[in-house]
Amino acid sequence: MAKPLVMEIPHDLGRDEAKRRLEEGTEKGKALLQKSGITVEAMTWTGDHLDFALSSLGQKIDGQVDVNLDTVRLEVRLPLLLSFFAEKLQKIVGNEGTKLLTKK
Repeated sequence: MAKPLVMEIPHDLGRDEAKRRLEEGTEKGKALLQKSGITVEAMTWTGDHLDFALSSLGQKIDGQVDVNLDTVRLEVRLPLLLSFFAEKLQKIVGNEGTKLLTKK
């Protein structure tokens, strides 16, 4: 297992609004992931904490999201084979996460 990919995305929405947007975003994201050949095996919210598990190309990916008052912390554990895409994944998730958590 490669080193976990950890990201913190700042926001000024407050915890409840940030979580609401993430819940909506994860529901929309499930369909997009499945179209991309990624299977969503689990997405479970417990309070402000989301545990998730995905699989792609026979590889398992898991992690968690913690919604805090002014940041969202994402930790993703990628298998070695997929860790080569970590930098690209970090850029995409960072951009999309920032869009999702920007006030409108």
